[in-house]
Amino acid sequence: MPTTKENKPLGLLALAGLEPYQESANEEYMNDKQMEHFRLILRAWRDQLRQEVDRTVTHMKDEAANFPDPVDRAAQEEEFSLELRTRDRERKLIKKIEKTLKRIEDDDFGFCDSCGIEIGIRRLEARPTADLCIDCKTMAEIKEKQLQG
Repeated sequence: MPTTKENKPLGLLALAGLEPYQESANEEYMNDKQMEHFRLILRAWRDQLRQEVDRTVTHMKDEAANFPDPVDRAAQEEEFSLELRTRDRERKLIKKIEKTLKRIEDDDFGFCDSCGIEIGIRRLEARPTADLCIDCKTMAEIKEKQLQG
């Protein structure tokens, strides 16, 4: 993820060049203005992830070497393996972002898949791909822990 001068990762809002959304009084939830706000966040996030994938491909092509020393070769293979696992997680995240962008286009964004209530602007700014409200997400995590228990 891109960083600031202090080498801190940029948040999604900063990545998209946006400020936190300021709702006006009596503003309808998930109106066109809010939908556009989240569309911009998601597209910036997706584009940044795609750039990381491109950088990894370039890096692996440029750095690929057949080291005669087995330790050097093993270290490079481990580095590549870690990078590929990270990119695989990001590839799955890109799919989730695409799914969320589709939900925006279908006017089905911002409401809990489980109970149907508003997820909330601040929660969505922190996690734009959220599809559960905080209460339903908490319950899902508790159930998951009980099953693993």
